[in-house]
Amino acid sequence: MRNVRTGDFFAWCLSFCFAGLAVTAAAQSQSTGQNPDANGPVVIPPDVQVQPQPSVQPQPSQDFWDRWGIQKVSQDDDWTRHFRLGAMVGLNISANFNVKNPVNFSGKNAANGTYDDGYVRRDNTGNAGGLTSNWGYDKQTQVVGQNLFMHSANSYSPTSGTSSESGDSAFVGFDMAYGGNLWNWGRTRIGWDFGFGLLPINIKENLSLSGNFIQNTYEFGIPSSTTHLPPPGYQGGPNGGPWLDSSPNSTSPPDVTSHGVSLTGSRTLDVMLYTVRLGPSLYWDLNEDLGLSAGVGPAVGIVSGSLKYDETIATTRYTGQVDATDVVYGGYVNATLMYHLEKNGDLYLGVQYMSLGDATISGGGREGRLNLNGQVYITAGINWAF
Repeated sequence: MRNVRTGDFFAWCLSFCFAGLAVTAAAQSQSTGQNPDANGPVVIPPDVQVQPQPSVQPQPSQDFWDRWGIQKVSQDDDWTRHFRLGAMVGLNISANFNVKNPVNFSGKNAANGTYDDGYVRRDNTGNAGGLTSNWGYDKQTQVVGQNLFMHSANSYSPTSGTSSESGDSAFVGFDMAYGGNLWNWGRTRIGWDFGFGLLPINIKENLSLSGNFIQNTYEFGIPSSTTHLPPPGYQGGPNGGPWLDSSPNSTSPPDVTSHGVSLTGSRTLDVMLYTVRLGPSLYWDLNEDLGLSAGVGPAVGIVSGSLKYDETIATTRYTGQVDATDVVYGGYVNATLMYHLEKNGDLYLGVQYMSLGDATISGGGREGRLNLNGQVYITAGINWAF
């Protein structure tokens, strides 16, 4: 009996040992997450509700720019913006000078007592007694009896040489441009440019005309107190005689008309040309040292200045000027070669073709027309990228 009980005891012990090992193996399998042995006990997990994954909307076909390998430029990228500053030489610029009958004169002003061949002005006595000591004259032919004749140009009507062209020289000015890049496409950048140019222009024409000349005539009496008239070329002052009537006679002699009179001298178009341009641009990196850019777009020109004249009729000289401002419109195309001197710093050399309309300054029968229909600009300077 004792042996039977002892065998039962060992059987129960072995049963409890195997049960403990099975529980331990199952626990380890759950804790490690490894697949249990196919022949061992398997713990079946409870039902798990699988959460549906958020659906990912299919992306449409690639963005237009991406499909072509074009990348939008970030504001943090280098070479996003650039600024150029340099000198400019303008070529193929000329002017036409025209005469429209009649030509008027403002260099001498009879209302202020200035005449073509003398002057009669107010003296320090206030022209007391209707007399003045502040007068002068040029020629002996002006003296007729007890009268002194003064003349003032009225008009000149040329009969030949009414139009001429001059210029086509090189003019030196100033150029600058600011721009940015919008997209990158390999070595190519697509962007924009805003440019400004400043060009002083001075074109002079020497002229020789023939025509009809009309002068207004004014007659001044010589008082009896002036017994000896000074010789021609006399220029009196505001203090003391000899005396002359301070006002012309109420009935002036008829105007003098001379035919076949020559007019010589010069006319000068002295202006400042301001140009503004804006348009798209392309930039290529040719290699590590060289870059090339090109641009095209509309342009506006502002011409401001004077048409000056210095003319002589017979022996009388007339000077004056007409001031005006004109605005013209057109377009441009340019190309610029850049040498990468250092990081974000270039030397550049460019050429630009710009076509604008003609700018006109006219007045008093004189006209100066600046031809801006096909000017060429050579530019050079420094380019900064930032």
